[in-house]
Amino acid sequence: MKILHRYEGKNLEVLKNQCLDELSVKENELYIFKSEEEAGLFKGKKYILEVMTKEEIINEIRRFINELAKNMNIEINSEIKFEDNNITVLLVTNNNSIMIGKDGKTLNAIQIILRQYMSELNKFGLRIIVDIGNYKNKKLKNLEYEVKKICEEVLKTKVEVKLDPMNSYERRKVHSIVSEFDSLESVSYGEDPNRYTVIRFKD
Repeated sequence: MKILHRYEGKNLEVLKNQCLDELSVKENELYIFKSEEEAGLFKGKKYILEVMTKEEIINEIRRFINELAKNMNIEINSEIKFEDNNITVLLVTNNNSIMIGKDGKTLNAIQIILRQYMSELNKFGLRIIVDIGNYKNKKLKNLEYEVKKICEEVLKTKVEVKLDPMNSYERRKVHSIVSEFDSLESVSYGEDPNRYTVIRFKD
């Protein structure tokens, strides 16, 4: 993947304008990573701008999805949304069950591979989330329902409950839900992929 543009110079505003002119975009249509370094003895500082446009990011993700569809012999359509630091890739396929896999393992693998393929996005603090047929959203709603039920049970019995291993995003969701209960706390133990969370009554 080569969609990273690099500009160097002593004047930051000139660099930014050069970038916008050459790429023919507005500033809100791109991501900029700025850094500085010494230009050399008696030459002062030099600015470095590394830039990606949203359109290039979308095209590169779609190129990856098209290659995936070809290799898996599955028809895949995609919708790509930008929200804060998240890039959500919503897939619509003619065989969602195969693409999602047991317990979402195939879907998670696709997300990991796409993140590795688009690793340059890490520099901009951007994170890719892949979902198919709203699977993850439904799963999170079910998780929220189950965790709240467990919290109510722990409040009654004061007996801690160990949850099944989850990924980091799901664990953060659990911690957020438990934080709504003043008398409860949640603690995670172990190493990925077997890291799990315990919900317990506060001492």
